[in-house]
Amino acid sequence: MSFTTDVLAVGRLGVDIYPLQDGVGLEQVESFGKYLGGTAANVAVAVARYGHAAALISRVGDDPFGRYLLAELERLGVDNRYVGTDASLKTPVTFCEIFPPDDFPLYFYREPKAPDMNVEPREIDADAARDARILWLTTTGLSDEPSRAAHLAALEARDRAEHTILDLDYRPMFWADPSDATAQLEPVLGRVTVAVGNRDECLVAVGESDPGRAADALLERGVELAIVKQGPKGVLAKTRDETVEVPVHPVAVVNGLGAGDAFGGALCHGLLEGWSLERTLRFANVAGAIVASRRECSTAMPTADEVETVLQGA
Repeated sequence: MSFTTDVLAVGRLGVDIYPLQDGVGLEQVESFGKYLGGTAANVAVAVARYGHAAALISRVGDDPFGRYLLAELERLGVDNRYVGTDASLKTPVTFCEIFPPDDFPLYFYREPKAPDMNVEPREIDADAARDARILWLTTTGLSDEPSRAAHLAALEARDRAEHTILDLDYRPMFWADPSDATAQLEPVLGRVTVAVGNRDECLVAVGESDPGRAADALLERGVELAIVKQGPKGVLAKTRDETVEVPVHPVAVVNGLGAGDAFGGALCHGLLEGWSLERTLRFANVAGAIVASRRECSTAMPTADEVETVLQGA
């Protein structure tokens, strides 16, 4: 049975195991925290924190970590009705090391395959994909089958409706070569209306890392809103009629890994609220900065009041 929601995200879901000590390698860490993680899941949690109806299409393993994730999604306000349980694969875990302010190595344990890459086209509720106010997809979901076919099924049902968003989210460990990702992205870019990524991800997607040229290249491929994150230089966004650039919001970084997902959730919030592009980007920048100043990702996502308080202070 389908339902109408604000944001329907498709993709990665797993357990983040983060050290509770900074500045040391995993071999020296003595204690860890356990959190819900995964790009698509984090974005859904961020959206829910703003009071919107969020749902996730993914899979977990039939194991304690899988049961934890299903319960945690529910606790954090994300509808988990489309999260299946895979009887043959284990729930993935991801470890990180924390070396502030800008070094956060990730170690993915997803062998032989993560359940979230085993989502099949039949698990895509076509009505839900079509009717959601925002559909959020990631490049990582295109890296293997049957997940790739499931993403294409969602796009087929969506039929390029407004606010069909692709997070460029290129992670080298999921691809044999960057050119493989480029080839998979080429036909997809013309089927989404919004693309968001950093300069390196834009280079993979459209062969351009200069922010202005990258945004133009995304628009040329059919995207209506191109957003290029520039790290310490802030963020650039372009439509065919408007160009907006806003500076970064500086913070003392604790863990930068969840900032992009927080930005994505806040972007969705601004689009749902009908804000101007500049207001949306300023809000999203602050949301990302707040999460970068905290240790975890999903449970660090701010409320709208928290973001507005920082914006007013700035």
